[in-house]
Amino acid sequence: MSNIRKVAELAGVSVATVSRTLKSPDIVSPRTRARVLAAVSEADYKPNLMAVQFRSRRTRNLVVLVPTISNTFFARVIGGIQQAAQQQGYSVLLCNTLGREDAERGYASMVTTRQADGVIQLRAYNPFAADAYADTALPMVNACEVLDSPPCPTVKLDNRAAARTLTEHLIDLGHRRIGMIKGPRRSPLTRDRVAGYCDALEAAGIALDERLLCPGDFTPHSGFNAAGMLLACDGRPSAIFCESDEMAIGAIKRVKQAGLSVPGDISVAGFDDITFASFSDPPLTTIAQPAEAFGRQAVSLLIDTLEGRCESPRHVILPFELVVRGSTGSKP
Repeated sequence: MSNIRKVAELAGVSVATVSRTLKSPDIVSPRTRARVLAAVSEADYKPNLMAVQFRSRRTRNLVVLVPTISNTFFARVIGGIQQAAQQQGYSVLLCNTLGREDAERGYASMVTTRQADGVIQLRAYNPFAADAYADTALPMVNACEVLDSPPCPTVKLDNRAAARTLTEHLIDLGHRRIGMIKGPRRSPLTRDRVAGYCDALEAAGIALDERLLCPGDFTPHSGFNAAGMLLACDGRPSAIFCESDEMAIGAIKRVKQAGLSVPGDISVAGFDDITFASFSDPPLTTIAQPAEAFGRQAVSLLIDTLEGRCESPRHVILPFELVVRGSTGSKP
């Protein structure tokens, strides 16, 4: 077992700074805190679970691991988390991890060092998997993007069914060549939404054309670029299904830049129903996810876990809704 000096060496700080970070993280700069917590994880340092005072009472702090705070859907989820936590007398420690596993492990170690009571993870990664406590039922809830075999309670959408519903809407409008702008390749959301898209095509007797599947990363920029690729295809699509509203907004801009109209020439649909969806030009057809409910439900499950009311992990599936607006229309 590594000692505190090893942690200090790895983090490039003094032993005193390590001690301050572990005992009073709020008085240490976010950058230093992240370095120290990452070093704690790397060194496998367990400082006696921060002594008796941390074992005898809760901190009433909840760590929230978010891949990016710039995503407007996650912003709404965080709003639901903060509202529910405040109502229950808990504070939220928001950690913008940028999807980095080392950062997630470092922040999650605040639970094992008794600086926080539990973790809400918004990405399909278990930050405790390589930890000495991996076989212990640590207080964590996985929400939004969920692991395939989660060791903890989860909150998610039936993404496959939602994607099928949206694709069926486009098929009902007469579209047969339907492009899809996907999310990140490794994301379970991408896998499930592509599966739902394929389900709808198969049920309608439409052959899958792999050329109509383009990569994206949930950002407007990637939607803009992917739409350009679809427009350049032989036999361009008459409709484009984007796996996020932000990508759909980028795609609409690219279609218009090419001198085409939405939905007159090409229909465009998104996923999430972010605030900007109803204000885009034209207003965006999309799948509405109850973002704030993701946050509230995650807090409820985590507090139930902390208070011993979850004897086994509970898995909650939230409802979705197809919202039809002006960005989709009949095939020209």
